[in-house]
Amino acid sequence: MKNTGQLSRRQILAAAGFIGLATLTGCGSGDDGGDPKDLSKKQNGAMKKYGVGDQFKATKELSFSVLHNNNPTYPMKDSWLFWKEVTKRTGITLQPVAVPLSDYEKKRSLLIGAGDAPFLIPKTYHPSEVAFVSSGAIVAVSDYVHLMPNFQAKVKKWNLEPELDSIRQSDGKYYLLPGLHEKGKSGYSMALRTDILDKHGLKLPTTWDEVYDVFKALKKEYPDRYPFSDRWSTNTPFPAAALLSYLGQAYGIKAGWTYDNTSWDAKAQKFVFTGARDEYRQVVEYLRKLVAEKLIDPESFTQTDDDAVQKLLGEKSFAISANPQELAQNYRYNLEKQVKGAEIEMVPVPIGPAGEVVLGGARLENGVMISSKALKSDDFVALMQFMDWLWYSDEGQEFCKYGVKDVTYTSSGPGRYKVKDGINLQGSDPGAPKDLQKDYGFSNGVFAYGGSWALVSSSFIPDEKKFQDVMTQRKQLPIDPAHPLNSDEQEQAALWDTPLRDHVTQNLLQFILGKRPLSEWNSYLAELKAKNMQQYIDLQNKAYERYKKENG
Repeated sequence: MKNTGQLSRRQILAAAGFIGLATLTGCGSGDDGGDPKDLSKKQNGAMKKYGVGDQFKATKELSFSVLHNNNPTYPMKDSWLFWKEVTKRTGITLQPVAVPLSDYEKKRSLLIGAGDAPFLIPKTYHPSEVAFVSSGAIVAVSDYVHLMPNFQAKVKKWNLEPELDSIRQSDGKYYLLPGLHEKGKSGYSMALRTDILDKHGLKLPTTWDEVYDVFKALKKEYPDRYPFSDRWSTNTPFPAAALLSYLGQAYGIKAGWTYDNTSWDAKAQKFVFTGARDEYRQVVEYLRKLVAEKLIDPESFTQTDDDAVQKLLGEKSFAISANPQELAQNYRYNLEKQVKGAEIEMVPVPIGPAGEVVLGGARLENGVMISSKALKSDDFVALMQFMDWLWYSDEGQEFCKYGVKDVTYTSSGPGRYKVKDGINLQGSDPGAPKDLQKDYGFSNGVFAYGGSWALVSSSFIPDEKKFQDVMTQRKQLPIDPAHPLNSDEQEQAALWDTPLRDHVTQNLLQFILGKRPLSEWNSYLAELKAKNMQQYIDLQNKAYERYKKENG
């Protein structure tokens, strides 16, 4: 999962590093390209009339470079039908610059800093774009969305303005074209062995109090085992990152993968420090209770994913964090092979003090930055029209996800798609000779994301459909209001953010494992204050008040 809130430590440091690099290279500055908003000389290849429902087709053949996040699960191939069909339908030839997924963010920064970035820079998660704003290296895309009728129509129809406001910068503009979702999609929750629950007359829990009760009952039946042993603790910013994320949601706060030092207090109408909130303490207390009563394996916060899964398969535990794909393709598949009669189900996120809620902001996904070089091109309007069709039109999104009708898929109507026989899509037919991603280039995370709920949910496996049907009915918590920092404030925030975040992470684990008693919580708060917590939060609130005054 990715955080779409305020700058993370890594992203702030990346921003600071890029600002220094841009100073040396002069990237994006000092070029006399005329008025960037004068589009009269940038119409080469553009359609004179282009609107919602229109097939974009350039009036002359054009080529646009694109940074391609090369996923090892489906390595890029020049032979993909995707490339050929894009050119056939739009008159645009995409020229991909392939970068390994493992090195994508670093390589992206180097290319932008050197002035060598392709025109289109997809797979960018907010707030990564902030690093490139002050140098002028990327386009303020909000100035040009009037060229994108499909983008505008979805923003209006799905009421996404509040989400877009949350990614605006101190100048009131946004520099990233994000993926747009009609509905937010939840990803993770807890999976439990239902055959074991049935054996002992227990029901799947619906609240965190019930989770505790189920674990207590299982501990009584199996005193030598931990009911719950978890994963996603290595190569993550927080231990047990998935568990903390969905447990935090039940308390109305960002934790784990979604953690951010800054969070909005709707009652106080101001930003506060997340790691010092009462709700955060309650999350820690809950997990401490599970550890103290030996209901959760303490190694959950340090072990590898493999170790956690092996404990589940070896019946040393009966619950684990999950997403629908892991549930079906890993846990259930392997349990059925190893344990006769084993059954496992993923529950909707258990309800906590915050009620039946989901965190806000989940309707924006990673998106595309545009190099400032593109704005100087005579083809700029055609580029914007092309992007609008490929990433934001219903037809373009359907194409990117499923490919060519009657070649790679069939459809009996909106939301009803079937991949053609002999083609696999994410485990739909593991023995098929062809794969939609690997062999054709469709359902590629660089191009296929966002869209209507009918499209997004059309590829759900039964476990995910069951899970999402419940989660989408829950109330979305308010989105944090925009509070963009200017470049000087970003530099100052970077100095404070790192030690604050590190202190929260270190003490989180100490409190949960009992290495530090919860009676020292006030001392922990004092330590945060000594690390400039209040000054850090004052900076966020100053930015919020300034933005509110300047932008109404």
